[in-house]
Amino acid sequence: MSLQVSREQAIELLKKYNSDSSDWNHFLESEAIMGELAEKLGEDKEKWKMLGLLHDVDWGITKNNSVEHLTKAPKILKEAGFDDEFIGNIVSHGCGFECAGLKDKKRTKKEEYALAASETLTGLIHAYAIMRGRKISDMELSGLKKKFKDRAFAAGCRRDIIMECENLGISLDEFLWLGIDGMKKIKNLVGLE
Repeated sequence: MSLQVSREQAIELLKKYNSDSSDWNHFLESEAIMGELAEKLGEDKEKWKMLGLLHDVDWGITKNNSVEHLTKAPKILKEAGFDDEFIGNIVSHGCGFECAGLKDKKRTKKEEYALAASETLTGLIHAYAIMRGRKISDMELSGLKKKFKDRAFAAGCRRDIIMECENLGISLDEFLWLGIDGMKKIKNLVGLE
């Protein structure tokens, strides 16, 4: 599938609605992990990275009332030229949450599981890197796995969503390693070492 929107245009779209630097770290980290995952699974890397990059496009204008999150994204993305399938995949990461009427909805497709698991994993890895003095370059799987099991660490990070990686035929260990590897590649862009 060829995307109608370039990465540069997507960045401009994000800038229009989002300015917080920690949100930008999350967008870029989600893009990086989705790219690693697409490569591993033989999927469309450009499309999957774009899903990661734009998944929270409306966060900057809805975060003060999180129930509104993902209610503005469909219109923003449609006007930018994205198709209904892409928009549906974006909105699906809100399934199970009190936003955009998604509380009782479930993810069912590969792209949906991938996006939800990837964007959630960014929080765990970033928090662990900060705890380690912002260092990700020598982060080991064993250390991250301990933090994954420690429910008190990054307590808001939904481990059950990260576990949706198993719906892709990937073990938790493999997924955690893909996440570390993807974020290492962009460490300088997200304030990590």
